[in-house]
Amino acid sequence: MASNGASPRIVDATENSLDKIKRQLASGSGRNLLQGPLFKRSETLRKWNERWVILDPTTGKMEYKTRRNEPTIKGTILFDENSTISISPVNFQGLPKYNGCCIYIGTPQKKDYFLCAETPGAAKAWVTTLHATQLVLKAHKEAVESLSGSGSATLGTVATVVAAANSTALECSREIQAAMQISLRNALKITPNKPIDGPLDDLTIMKETLRVKDEELHNLARELRSRDSMIKEIADKLSETAEAAVAAASAAHTMDEQRKIVCVEFERLTTDSQRQQEATKLKLKELEEKTFTLSKEKDQLVKERDAALQEAHMWRSELGKARERVVILEGAVVRAEEKVRVAEASGEAKSKEASQREATAWTEKQELLAYVNMLQTQLQR
Repeated sequence: MASNGASPRIVDATENSLDKIKRQLASGSGRNLLQGPLFKRSETLRKWNERWVILDPTTGKMEYKTRRNEPTIKGTILFDENSTISISPVNFQGLPKYNGCCIYIGTPQKKDYFLCAETPGAAKAWVTTLHATQLVLKAHKEAVESLSGSGSATLGTVATVVAAANSTALECSREIQAAMQISLRNALKITPNKPIDGPLDDLTIMKETLRVKDEELHNLARELRSRDSMIKEIADKLSETAEAAVAAASAAHTMDEQRKIVCVEFERLTTDSQRQQEATKLKLKELEEKTFTLSKEKDQLVKERDAALQEAHMWRSELGKARERVVILEGAVVRAEEKVRVAEASGEAKSKEASQREATAWTEKQELLAYVNMLQTQLQR
């Protein structure tokens, strides 16, 4: 029974402690919200969009809106005490003026955020406040764990960390305000000799914008007057050169007609040249065929000559054998030698005739090649 009565008291004490921690985090030391413009890269299109970001360092809640005066929240940037938050050494925004201004937030849930501030000082201010917020989240977690006996943090530790986070947010807000003033000067082309005192409210922005627009309208009016005078001068010059333009158009028409005539003549010469070239190719092909035929005949004559030489060699062999029977076969030897001489004379005559035909064909081929070269030279001219 005693234990049953103690359990509700322990639960009530735990709930009272949790409520106390929440009240300490929410309003124990007050809240200094860090807010200002940041460029955020979208997850799908990877496009950079300007957002108005609001960070509560006492709770770790980081929200953003489309514009400063927008009543609705567009989204939330989630991080915890274990997230990686740093100024990126890589300018993933791309423009040189944002070197040292890019912020990377990586969470254990593999969710990455890419942000970009106006100045390196503003980026450092955001990262410093985010680190202080992480300490608040860590102290909050340890305080909750201490209620179950597994942690060592106390409410005094939480209050100290929250106060430090609020102080950091307050100091960094000044840096964010300075970056916004620099951005406004750059946007409105305000010189350093005209500083903006106090917060940048909508009325100040509107006044500066109207002043700049008024100067732009005056400059535009001067440009329009100068352009009107220039247009009049150009109109006068155009009226003076109208006749010259007509003459130039007539000359251009004449030149175009002459160009057409030249093109027609060129096409005719090209067609004639192609025809002559085709005829020359046909003649050359015929000569090549004749040369091939003569080459075959020459080969045949060479074979016949070789056969005659082989036959003469055979007869010489027979003659050698017949010398053993000189007395008996002297008449046969005389006839064989006579036959050999006749065969050799016939072979030499045929060889000379083939050589003469080959020389004649070679001469004709050289003449034809010279004629082809002459035609190609004429075609090139």
